[in-house]
Amino acid sequence: MSTPVISARNLTVTYRIGHSLLGKGVSLNAVEDVSIEIERGNFFGLVGESGSGKTTLGRAILKAAPITGGHVNYTDDEVSYDLANVTKAELKDYRKRAQLIFQDPYAALSPRMTVRDIIAEPLEVMGLTRTREETDARVREIAAKCRLNLEHLRRFPHAFSGGQRQRISIARALVSGPRFIVADESVAALDVSIQADVLNLLKQIQRDMGISFLFISHDLSVVAHVCDHVAVMYLGRLVETAPTRALFSRPRHPYTSALLSAIPSLDPDERGETDKLEGEIPSPTNPPPGCRFHTRCRFARDRCRTDVPELREMGPGHFASCHFAEEFDFTQHYGSAATAAK
Repeated sequence: MSTPVISARNLTVTYRIGHSLLGKGVSLNAVEDVSIEIERGNFFGLVGESGSGKTTLGRAILKAAPITGGHVNYTDDEVSYDLANVTKAELKDYRKRAQLIFQDPYAALSPRMTVRDIIAEPLEVMGLTRTREETDARVREIAAKCRLNLEHLRRFPHAFSGGQRQRISIARALVSGPRFIVADESVAALDVSIQADVLNLLKQIQRDMGISFLFISHDLSVVAHVCDHVAVMYLGRLVETAPTRALFSRPRHPYTSALLSAIPSLDPDERGETDKLEGEIPSPTNPPPGCRFHTRCRFARDRCRTDVPELREMGPGHFASCHFAEEFDFTQHYGSAATAAK
């Protein structure tokens, strides 16, 4: 098996956010002790509620958020970097190899720049082309891959729909020739029909260019459609990770099962029959002891309130951090995840 393009080991991201009434410093562990591997050419999904740490994890892997603990290794056929200890020269080179697609296609593009200039900017800033003709040729090549017409290059972002703007954002991310891309809720702001078009474009890019994706989303139906492997985060920690089919057919953590049960069903006879997740996610500045999910888990026992569960292997490539993962079939209580995924 080839070396993963991204390998994170015990990754932690901590922010100092102020002081308590007693004068003590207050810290927020946005990501805590997370370990994942993203294989080359794979679509790796990352899901969880708002505030679970998904975006911070993606930013840390891009070295856009401080890595305060653990290691993140990037490896391709040419280089290998430890991003926790990267030099300025290595970081500059890494920026060419790892890119980000933002969530909001309206806020991500400068209204004062033409589409040509938006796509060409990474080439000019990174010094990847020597002449304007070379830059224009590269811009036209990438625009064609992203299904943008050449006449679009002379226009400004306000002239485009949300789906067209997102294709412009994708073109900008691709123009430097990256091997790895973080797509942070990149279809969340789009209509459903446009979502399908953008997702199919990303899958085609993955196949044609061999790019690895970290696909961050809260929409599990989208994740089921495009991802090869899925990781589930809750309150800064990884609670389950597995190949997509294994995770959707039999989740081994109650939080994962509850998320899957919340996927709306098109069958009118099934509506309202599954139990939904109750309560709000606790404050990340004061997480509960033991299993962080125990305050919302119907299966919680005394051990869950005191002991932190380890991420254990439940099957080939399937890991879950639940003390009672082998004892319960969570889909019998939170609804059939396999049915919901369909």
